[in-house]
Amino acid sequence: MTKEQWAADLAQSVNPANIKLDESLQQYTMTKLGGKADVFVLVETEEEAATVIRYAHKNNIPLLMLGNGSNMVVRDGGLRGIVVTFSFLDEIHINGDHVYAQSGALIKDVSKLAAAASLTGFEFACGIPGSVGGAMAMNAGAYGGEIKDIIISSKVLTKEGEILILSKDELELSYRQSIIAKKGYYVLSSEFQLTKGVQEEIDAKIADLTFQRESKQPLEYPSAGSVFKRPPGHYAGKLIQDSGLQGKGVGDAEVSTKHAGFIVNKGNATATDYIATIQMVQRVVKEKFGIDLETEVKIVGDDL
Repeated sequence: MTKEQWAADLAQSVNPANIKLDESLQQYTMTKLGGKADVFVLVETEEEAATVIRYAHKNNIPLLMLGNGSNMVVRDGGLRGIVVTFSFLDEIHINGDHVYAQSGALIKDVSKLAAAASLTGFEFACGIPGSVGGAMAMNAGAYGGEIKDIIISSKVLTKEGEILILSKDELELSYRQSIIAKKGYYVLSSEFQLTKGVQEEIDAKIADLTFQRESKQPLEYPSAGSVFKRPPGHYAGKLIQDSGLQGKGVGDAEVSTKHAGFIVNKGNATATDYIATIQMVQRVVKEKFGIDLETEVKIVGDDL
């Protein structure tokens, strides 16, 4: 089948206005890099999400779930098959000290709404740019907190389109890992357990974390956030800084002079530049310290 046929088939059960052929993914990724998707689908309901996933599985079509594009680098040749995003699935509800959020909601928005309801425990996520689905898949964390500290359960779709409700234990959350990533599940929604707190203390903590983030991270440039996982016993940013790599890069991709753990797009970088800069950092740190830096960002797609 052709990509035109895939789009026509999906248009029978998904809003045709939300199905796009040869869609550039640059506008959907935080790095502003990458090629085109053969077929790009925005789903509006959980039923549409299940339909797309079942269709791709039944017809052996490659399928990629794209969240907020904050932790992903798409190669310049783009993506074959279907790219689906749940960004329209963005409802957030608060009931007592429980918070329910759909996959496409931004994790920082969930954190802010929880804070506004005087709930504590989610402050750590106030600056994380990803979606709930992406945060669940990688057990996102920052400033001493992580998703596994507050999660109750997640509703997910399997590759076959079957719906499962996974408990905290069943999610197998560890440092930047989960059963979601291991099994290739697709998150529909998650429920979190928080604690009633003191509003002034919650507001002060969020203000402090926001200041730390804005003063230390290169938010003025597109980037994929923290590029590398923390190696045991070390900090990736410190290793990169001590390797003298800040300000170095390939093309318009550069190791940030503000935070060595970030690689930024200074304006006209290609994904090839960005990936080459990642590889340069890995090579130099290995040569200097004998440590292998593992990427936290996911690199997908085809080369040109």
